[in-house]
Amino acid sequence: MSIHPGRYDDTIQRRAVYDLTLQFKDVDNNSINLTGWTVAAQIWDKARTVKYVDFTVTYTNRVTGLIKISLTDAQTTTLPDTCYYDVLLTDTTGRKEYYLEGTFYVSEGYTT
Repeated sequence: MSIHPGRYDDTIQRRAVYDLTLQFKDVDNNSINLTGWTVAAQIWDKARTVKYVDFTVTYTNRVTGLIKISLTDAQTTTLPDTCYYDVLLTDTTGRKEYYLEGTFYVSEGYTT
């Protein structure tokens, strides 16, 4: 059965750290045990011709499906005003599915 990715759009402040905590659950609202799974997340342009950045993925609690994806202040500095991301999970059998996707709107920070 294929996964239909969830959608989450957000605003990122340019030149600031960005963290997003995610918990993956199945259709019955049970946590997905991510032991042995890998998670990857990237930001691209809409045409998927320019990759801007890979997120750092931190496995907060694999058993409860809890992770954090992060960008540094240096990484958010170079993002365009609108960009697109997704989160790809690979299970222990090698099956890859996108669980989350969305649009980031990058807001200009003014304080230095």
